[in-house]
Amino acid sequence: MEARSGEASAPEGTPQGPEVTSHGPHGALLPLALGALGVVFGDIGTSPLYTLQMAGAAGHEGADILGVLSLIFWGLTVVIAVKYLTFIMRADNRGEGGILALLALIPERTRRLGWITLMVVAGAALLFGDGIITPAISVLSAIEGLKLAAPDAFSLGLVVVITVVILIALFAIQRRGTGAVGRLFGPVMVVWFATIGVLGLIQIVGHPGVLRALSPVHGVRYFAHHGWTGFPILGVVVLCLTGGEALYADMGHFGARPIRVAWLALAMPALVVCYFGQGALMLADPSALANPFFALVPVGIWTYALVVLSALATIIASQALITGVYSLTHQAIQLGLFPRVEIRHTSAHAEGQIYVPGINWGLAVACCLLVVFFQESSRLAAAYGIAVSGTMAITSVTYYLVTRRTWGWPAWKALPVLALFLAFDLPFFAANLFKFVDGGYVPVIVGAGFFVVMVVWRLGRTALAAYTKGRSTPQGEFLATLDQRVAARVPGTAIFLTSLPADIPLILEHHIRRNRVLHERVVLLTIAFEHVPYVPAAERVEVTELDKGFVRVVAHYGFMDEPDVPAVLAAAGGRCRLGIALADATYYLGRETFLGTEKGELGPISERLFAFLSRNAASATSYFAIPSEQVIEIGTQIDL
Repeated sequence: MEARSGEASAPEGTPQGPEVTSHGPHGALLPLALGALGVVFGDIGTSPLYTLQMAGAAGHEGADILGVLSLIFWGLTVVIAVKYLTFIMRADNRGEGGILALLALIPERTRRLGWITLMVVAGAALLFGDGIITPAISVLSAIEGLKLAAPDAFSLGLVVVITVVILIALFAIQRRGTGAVGRLFGPVMVVWFATIGVLGLIQIVGHPGVLRALSPVHGVRYFAHHGWTGFPILGVVVLCLTGGEALYADMGHFGARPIRVAWLALAMPALVVCYFGQGALMLADPSALANPFFALVPVGIWTYALVVLSALATIIASQALITGVYSLTHQAIQLGLFPRVEIRHTSAHAEGQIYVPGINWGLAVACCLLVVFFQESSRLAAAYGIAVSGTMAITSVTYYLVTRRTWGWPAWKALPVLALFLAFDLPFFAANLFKFVDGGYVPVIVGAGFFVVMVVWRLGRTALAAYTKGRSTPQGEFLATLDQRVAARVPGTAIFLTSLPADIPLILEHHIRRNRVLHERVVLLTIAFEHVPYVPAAERVEVTELDKGFVRVVAHYGFMDEPDVPAVLAAAGGRCRLGIALADATYYLGRETFLGTEKGELGPISERLFAFLSRNAASATSYFAIPSEQVIEIGTQIDL
């Protein structure tokens, strides 16, 4: 019933940002920038809570602290400001960003090369792995501030309990949507960035020598002094970059320009000043190494106030991550990379506000288990970084393919850009491999699980399409022999969903073979998902009237669109000579049973996994908004 076709139209040269595309956000710059602060920068904005705390192992000497600060500053500058804001965000797919949108920009002839799709699928799978860590470490690191304020009152166990309660509450409210409180996210994050900036500035004023770390010389000296033993520090530095992918992924909601303005005007200055303020405090007071962020304020009421603000900021960061995983799941389904799952809309006005129950509670359980198992943010940070750095490297390579295959850049122009990106991405990724046994295995295992699911689902759907195509009857041949095969035509309309835009679906063949009766009006409906985020309403429906009461309808959707079969058929009915009567229509859907024998090309293990995924996928009835009381399913046995 689903077909995947088309490829994204690409400009000649570097495309414009989403603010000038038909589906990009429109509106005043400042409100959009404020909204971006509340959604896009939550993850990267709360990284000061734990990044320099983890850097304590790098050394207590002044030169070591300056070296780490230098690496943080230049990491933020090159990876975020240069790579993402200057280059990657120009690769918008009609206003939308994200690694799957980037894949859809690559011409279909190039995507057919298996390694490209597998690489991007691996990057998307790692984002799922990242999704279970961000809420856990963010909220836990904020609540740990209570131990500094009152160590006797707040034990390690109590901090864990409070964190788990907050996480459960956060995931529990997802089904109601966050539209009402979402308006507060931007102002809260403005307060957050202003606060951490002021706190850092106070320390810098007292110890201005820390500003020497702005020079890259100190980063180079760190490695010159420590040699290969200092290489793992990059696994800590990358923590300040977590959430960088969100700048690109959320581009469709706010536009490239508001995100750039919010970053350059507030987010980056506040982050740099906060990191350098913590560094100044560490230089002046080595005891601050234990938790340099909360050491920025005096112990007492100010600590409690900072804990509350930190908790709010980390909840907002977690919320942005959760909705990002929802969006990633939705895109993967539409692109044929993930089984259909139940998706609920939490707003009647905003199409993009969705809730995915299965993903939501899977994340909730995983986050709570991580907090209980690791208990401290310093230990949990060991699990952080592999997924982030791996996805960043994959994004760089995919962007290179877009510049070469889609925009037509010459190698002399594209290769230096790729080299600059990978000069940062690959060392970050390699350094994080040192943390594998200490917790880095967590996102890798989760990502591997999602990778297997996505690959098997893609292979299974491809094999199923080939199986169906090879056994289907050409349209002309079917219509020519229809009168001999059907004993009677009965009043009404039959709607057969099919992935074949030109042939006759197998379920129609089975229906005629078993019943020898057919409705007077037959609609062959194909839902085609294109490799663009949105398809304009004027281009949505194709209608072809055939002989003997048959009508073929092809509905085109983008990977961010919401399929609605009744709406499509209503539009198609207006273009038909006899119309399409939906009130008394019967929808026929296929229900496949996969045998999983040795004879199939997919292999028994892969086919059994694909069969399991198919059985547990959300029904096409609910996913395509088909009235369930008008549906008949026809079963078939298939050996792939």
